[in-house]
Amino acid sequence: MFDWSRGQILRALKVPAQPTPPSGAPGSVRIFRASRNYCKILFIGWGFAQISAMAGIIFSLWFLQNVDQGITNHPIAPLLPAQQVSGTAAGDSIQPEPATKPGNKGHKGKRSAEQKIAALLTGWPTWTILLIRWAEYAAIATFVIQIPITFAAVRLDYEQHWYIVTDRSLRIRTGLLTIKESTMSFANLQQVEVKQGPLQRLLRISDVRVQSARGGGSDNHHKGRTDDSMHTGIFHGVDNPQEIRDLILLRLRQFREAGLGDPDDGHSSTIIQNSEMPVLHAAKELLEETRKLRYSLKG
Repeated sequence: MFDWSRGQILRALKVPAQPTPPSGAPGSVRIFRASRNYCKILFIGWGFAQISAMAGIIFSLWFLQNVDQGITNHPIAPLLPAQQVSGTAAGDSIQPEPATKPGNKGHKGKRSAEQKIAALLTGWPTWTILLIRWAEYAAIATFVIQIPITFAAVRLDYEQHWYIVTDRSLRIRTGLLTIKESTMSFANLQQVEVKQGPLQRLLRISDVRVQSARGGGSDNHHKGRTDDSMHTGIFHGVDNPQEIRDLILLRLRQFREAGLGDPDDGHSSTIIQNSEMPVLHAAKELLEETRKLRYSLKG
């Protein structure tokens, strides 16, 4: 059932089933995915978000309950101190309220809170309380409906972590609603490091961070903003970080020893091809003239 639903959602969102490998030899393609324990971290964050939302709903329900009790027990906020009764007829004496018994402090505190809420609501139109109550009901309904939707979204977001490495470049694709795909050539690769937080260490996963240089890095360096000149790619939540790091470093070394250029630099290859055209044309003409001279000498 989940597989069918996943297929329908990805088809509706027009998410490609698998990213296209970057430039490189077909036999050198290696695909890595995020660990299942990384999915647990995502669900832990999702659970904290649900608990926070539930706490907010419980607080709002408590507030509405106090509002109802304040309106019921004190329909009009007292204009005089709490020990007096307002609203008496003209000429009547104002009788003080009975003293509170020593053992009834909790009840006195509760009545004081209700009186404060009633005083706060004085002057509010009747429809305001009704609007707040219906808004709370809508929030509860929305909270219940979003639970399975966000749960499935977290699972699908975890499945959309793709890491592809070839002999010339690497590609990282993440995201469900907003797809982020970055390609980094080994020609610009500068640094490869492994990072692991406390929770990741508990779940035995790590992040592999890869940095490559961008254009304009010298200017940013002089301005003290070296991070702006770096393009960072992250292999989130992998359970084989050492293997990934060693593979990238090995292929980076092989790439530099081979002296290959940037595979995405199509402009430079076009210039080289255009510069070679006159030379090839002249060579063909020279070969044709040599053949003609040989035939004439034989004749």
